[in-house]
Amino acid sequence: MARIEIKNLRKDFGDFNAVKSSSFVIEDGEFFMLLGPSGCGKTTTLRMIAGLELPSSGEILIDGEEVGQRPASQRDIAFVFQMFALYPHLNVRRNIAYPLVSQGLPKAQVAAKVAEVARILGIEDILNRPVGGLSGGDRQRVALGRAIVREPKAFLMDEPLGALDAEFRERMAEELRALHDRMGATTVYVTHDQLEAMQMGDKIVVMNHGVVEQFGVPQDIYDWPATLFVADFIGSPAMNVLRFDGVVQPGDTQVTMDGIAFDMPRLRAGAKGALALGVRPEHVALDDGAPYRGTVQAVEYLGTTQIVTLDTPHGEVKARVPSDRAVTPGTTTGLGFNSRTLSLFDTDSGRALLSDANAEVLAHG
Repeated sequence: MARIEIKNLRKDFGDFNAVKSSSFVIEDGEFFMLLGPSGCGKTTTLRMIAGLELPSSGEILIDGEEVGQRPASQRDIAFVFQMFALYPHLNVRRNIAYPLVSQGLPKAQVAAKVAEVARILGIEDILNRPVGGLSGGDRQRVALGRAIVREPKAFLMDEPLGALDAEFRERMAEELRALHDRMGATTVYVTHDQLEAMQMGDKIVVMNHGVVEQFGVPQDIYDWPATLFVADFIGSPAMNVLRFDGVVQPGDTQVTMDGIAFDMPRLRAGAKGALALGVRPEHVALDDGAPYRGTVQAVEYLGTTQIVTLDTPHGEVKARVPSDRAVTPGTTTGLGFNSRTLSLFDTDSGRALLSDANAEVLAHG
């Protein structure tokens, strides 16, 4: 398989800058997610790795070899598209076999490889069926089979589950991750779905407007967002962000908002002026003894938990609390925050003022 290194990658389409000086490393055997909203540059980045687009500047190294200006045919990479891109006049067996037949491999070798891939994907019973009559899930399995059969250095996938309904998406996500674990293949996967990225990825790059906002493992990105964009984009509901004016110095262990002190991990950087305190909904407790107050606006029942929406002096707060906790709209309550999970942002730059213990997360961003 392959280690892929991206160095200062940039792509311009005329006056439009689609990708802005991106840098990150995809280790050999990783399931790597490119995550972000539509138009953020993630698919353009994937297409440059594949050789379907050539970068305006920067480097793409595969196993230490610079391939940025090479065509796709010279990169030994398999691409799986969202819309399957199967040959409708060929049956399943011939679709999977097509890359090997094009290489001129002997028929016996082709047949053996197709049979092995069909076994891995669980599609042995449909090998002789036309692809036109298959379900979306089966057509995606065939598209995966055609990529796997080549045994490339890496698999690149552009929202491969995007055309499936919710039930198929969840099932195929599990299958894709299990397939990756069995094969140990380097996989780069584009998605706009943050839940899909968190569920499947070993590492995630979060992109926005062509910029890498953060790069790291899912847990770090969720717990310690490097920017306000990541705090808002990752999580459902998103991280609560309370905006206020204040001053913090490197080494401070508290931040004060309207005279109320909040304990925080040791700050890595100082800031003055517009700040934002971030806390995940599951780290907000409804505590009548807490000095920071909020008024309940709405309650959303979710089974074992409920989402309580509160109005506070610094913005809306959502708390995820047990469903057996009685909460009445219109009442006022104190809000307790878990100090070990708080984030703090400089709103002018949008960057996190992280603790020393988590500085590596910021460094990736």
